[in-house]
Amino acid sequence: MSLKVVELFAGVGGFRLGLEKNKHYKVVWSNQWEPLTKTQHASMVYKERFKTSEKEHSDKDIFTVETKDIPNHDLLVGGFPCQDYSVATTLKNSKGLIGKKGVLWWAIHRILDEKGSKRPKYLFLENVDRLLKSPSTQRGRDFAVMLKSLDELGYAVEWRVINAADYGMPQKRHRIYFLGYHKSTKIYKELKNSEKPAWLLKLGVLAKAFKVKQVEPETTFELNGSLDEISKSFNKNGNLSPFLNTGLMINGQVMTLKSNAVYKGKQTLLKDIVQTKGIDNSFYLTSNELKDWKYLKGAKKIERTDSKGFVYTYSEGSMSFPDSLEKPSRTIITGEGGQAPSRFKHVIKQRNKYRRLTPVELERLNMFPDNHTKLDGITDSKRAFFMGNALVVGVIEKIGSTLLKSID
Repeated sequence: MSLKVVELFAGVGGFRLGLEKNKHYKVVWSNQWEPLTKTQHASMVYKERFKTSEKEHSDKDIFTVETKDIPNHDLLVGGFPCQDYSVATTLKNSKGLIGKKGVLWWAIHRILDEKGSKRPKYLFLENVDRLLKSPSTQRGRDFAVMLKSLDELGYAVEWRVINAADYGMPQKRHRIYFLGYHKSTKIYKELKNSEKPAWLLKLGVLAKAFKVKQVEPETTFELNGSLDEISKSFNKNGNLSPFLNTGLMINGQVMTLKSNAVYKGKQTLLKDIVQTKGIDNSFYLTSNELKDWKYLKGAKKIERTDSKGFVYTYSEGSMSFPDSLEKPSRTIITGEGGQAPSRFKHVIKQRNKYRRLTPVELERLNMFPDNHTKLDGITDSKRAFFMGNALVVGVIEKIGSTLLKSID
């Protein structure tokens, strides 16, 4: 079996790397566009690494790409930004529900909707785990809107928040991964006829890929009302989000529970990925710089005054300094690059010297090939930015291979 894949919000190709390790996946079209920069650096890396033609890869705003120009495909994948996923209603008629302008979830929705009978049978999407509880005024509303919209398009969905380090990978990176199955698929029918807790804990694709145990009772509820009604009224009282770290939705019915990882294999530590030679001097901290780094990483209380003249004390706890080499890495962020001292950047101690992580080490933390992002015109800071935005390739590979077995 061979599955044609379309990769949206592709970055430097994490989904593609993970999926195409299995020869049965083939990315036939991809899109990467960064709105805040004129030069499309990530797209440059993507095109160079995967040798894509203009027909196979787009570096244009996805909202300007016509659905007819996107090849028909079996699997749609993408790691899209966490934004405000509410809907807006046109004044003309009740069918005029549209997503807010520029919100990328609605780009996915538009493609699925306009593909009609040719829409992909499977979805594989990734986002930050706070998606389950945003926005703060209506906890869980954004995820409810997404689930309802997929329900209306004929998909069942299962999701899990996965921390890559819980399963032996080198970085603590919590992300929500969710899979969509169109009602025409075998998996949809199996899910529909299954015991739902068993699906979440043993039978489902995510449970087979990454084992879990249940730690809190499951809850069930229905996504009642239209998209517009859910957008306006879901959890309006501001209670805790009803969506827990594991769950599914089929025919508007939601089951969700809290689970913990089950893993007994080898753990990759930060020391396992660090380079031991060929490190540029610019990554080492001078004695003067070290003082600033220690201050920013340390505990502190600072008196501040707000815009109304109110005086308050801002406090923050200490962070480990240097980062432990005997543990998986903390989550890498987009601001990881550059020499300026920072509370959140990584610093390790190696041979009695303190230094920042190199681009290659950051790539390894996301399980990318060494120097995947190295290209003329791409700075080390930009390479770090790419990795702060990227996903852990090993997670994609494992879920992808398990999905394929479930399709066969």
